[in-house]
Amino acid sequence: MNRREFLRRGAHGAAGIAMGVAAVRTKQLAYAANDQINVAVVGVHGQGRGHVGSLCGIDGVRVIALCDPDERVFASPAETVRKKYGTKPKLFPDIRDLLADKELDAISIATTNHWHALATVWGCQAKKDVYVEKPASWSVWEGRKMVEAARKYKRIVQVGTQSRSSGGWRSAVARLHAGEIGKLYMSRGLCYKPRHSIGFRPNEPVPDKLHYDLW
Repeated sequence: MNRREFLRRGAHGAAGIAMGVAAVRTKQLAYAANDQINVAVVGVHGQGRGHVGSLCGIDGVRVIALCDPDERVFASPAETVRKKYGTKPKLFPDIRDLLADKELDAISIATTNHWHALATVWGCQAKKDVYVEKPASWSVWEGRKMVEAARKYKRIVQVGTQSRSSGGWRSAVARLHAGEIGKLYMSRGLCYKPRHSIGFRPNEPVPDKLHYDLW
């Protein structure tokens, strides 16, 4: 980045842009004492609101913009930013307009899943560093394009797979490598997350201030 250098990486490769999202525990960032990292959150309806709150609590980081194709969801996170800094953030329905902002150093992506890879690639092309929620991509091909973009444009990109850095997982892997549980031949993982039905709705007009083509 043109005004600072990220010097240190977390013990488990969790350097990135020190997003401080709730469950991300090991982020380390070095920057000049009089410097500031300007960040935007892309996707602010659900998880993105948590990003806004966490970023507002990190010294040296300033949330300067929010981006979402549904302008109806801006009010609450924008108020969080206003209370923190005393000024309102810039609001962008279109991520392409956001990435053209020269003040912006990094983006935090919490959009719907099908936007993760493209937003990351575009962010790298715009010379922004990127934190992106999981899943990183819907295919291996998309994931490789993200890696290629990060390397080509020399950007820091971190995907929110923070559970790999948790103490419990590290301890379990260390015991496995030490041979304490014998030879591992199979592993199973289960995750139960009940979801309420979204139901069925008739065809209806696109709501005002929702840019459905961008979504």
